[in-house]
Amino acid sequence: MKPRISKKLLLTIIVALIVGVSVPAVRALDLGDIVKVGGIAWLVDKYDEQIDNFINKALGERDAQARGATKVVPILSVGRGGYIGAAQVVGVPSGVEKTKAVIQAEMKLGSGRGTALIPVSTKAATKSPTRTKGVGVSAVVDVRI
Repeated sequence: MKPRISKKLLLTIIVALIVGVSVPAVRALDLGDIVKVGGIAWLVDKYDEQIDNFINKALGERDAQARGATKVVPILSVGRGGYIGAAQVVGVPSGVEKTKAVIQAEMKLGSGRGTALIPVSTKAATKSPTRTKGVGVSAVVDVRI
């Protein structure tokens, strides 16, 4: 059984993740960044169900709720910049169950940039990620490090 989290603590966690987006970019990871990444990854792992319920409720209040099974997983960054956070995935229950993370791949497109969010069946950076079929991303909470 996962520990219960109060609504106040959950809101504090979400706000902390969102506020982190405004932190200026740095070129190299320092100890503070490593702690931040580890802390966010730990929070996403420990409170995934509560974050999922919070997102579902927030989207439902705006008539934008996801249809299908949902789950919150960590975001792994590939490409330019370092981001970490959480993504809510939605889709067929068997696909959502297999999804372990979302890969965020950034690419330069002329004078702009593009970002692809790909649900995958592994969290390990050393393994070759396999896209999870029948699953998409319905919400993102990310922090720039």
